[in-house]
Amino acid sequence: MHTVLSSHGKTVTIGHDQPFCIIGERINPTGRKKFQLQLRAGDLSAIEKDVFDQIAGGADVLDVNMGVPLTDEPALLSKAITLIQTLTDMPICIDSSIIEALQAGLEAYQGKALVNSVTGEDERMELVLPLIKKHGAAIIALPNDETGIPATAAERMVITEKIVRAVEKHGIPLEDLVIDPLAMTVGADPEAVKITLETIYLIREKWGLNMTLGASNISFGLPYRHALNAAFLPAAMSHGLTSAVMDARTHQIVESVRAADLLLGLDPWGSNWITRFRAMQAAKAAQISENGA
Repeated sequence: MHTVLSSHGKTVTIGHDQPFCIIGERINPTGRKKFQLQLRAGDLSAIEKDVFDQIAGGADVLDVNMGVPLTDEPALLSKAITLIQTLTDMPICIDSSIIEALQAGLEAYQGKALVNSVTGEDERMELVLPLIKKHGAAIIALPNDETGIPATAAERMVITEKIVRAVEKHGIPLEDLVIDPLAMTVGADPEAVKITLETIYLIREKWGLNMTLGASNISFGLPYRHALNAAFLPAAMSHGLTSAVMDARTHQIVESVRAADLLLGLDPWGSNWITRFRAMQAAKAAQISENGA
């Protein structure tokens, strides 16, 4: 099953037979006080650096979140998406919990976007899914509802089935549904990652759906988070995870994903791995030459 995203000039395919899709998480004001202040003042200049840093790091799609308190989020998200489309043809994941912001973002976007996200509450799905259908977008859905985050894989499967039925009812193709199996921090629950991996496996076996998650969630509150995230993602890929919202600027994590692509047969004959290695060697040689000069 392929989830195809597009911009005005580029297409990205997410699938179990495709290289892992890295969704860059950086264009998000959460935890970034200076960026929040800039956005409140209408200054979007920091976005340009975030875009190019993530592209250089290896992102395939860019997540865009403009959730800043005391701002007009729909207008801000629309402006940000319009700006980013002048900087790159990389597809965009429109990230907001505000229905008006999602609508504004989808109206500004040129192509087929991924929308992040919807949860399993009936009321929430009835608001978001018609918008997804109208714009022909793809949607990330989380198997939690008004009862909270399910503690077991079996409970997450029940809500996933509810989401699948709702998506079908609204006439949205299942290939445009991407499930977030819910990654929780292992620092709070030693079984958290095992439950997530089980959920990923079960969803792939039952529906063959594509999946994504916030990769850094599993290491929250722990030291040396990059090592934990880099270890988690290949394990999740082996169970059926096909994309992740993650830090595309962190070499250690990106390289673990690309190595897993090769080891899991998603990079036949290592062509992408070898190309990346040669590019890094060339960049290193150029830097040495420049410094020597």
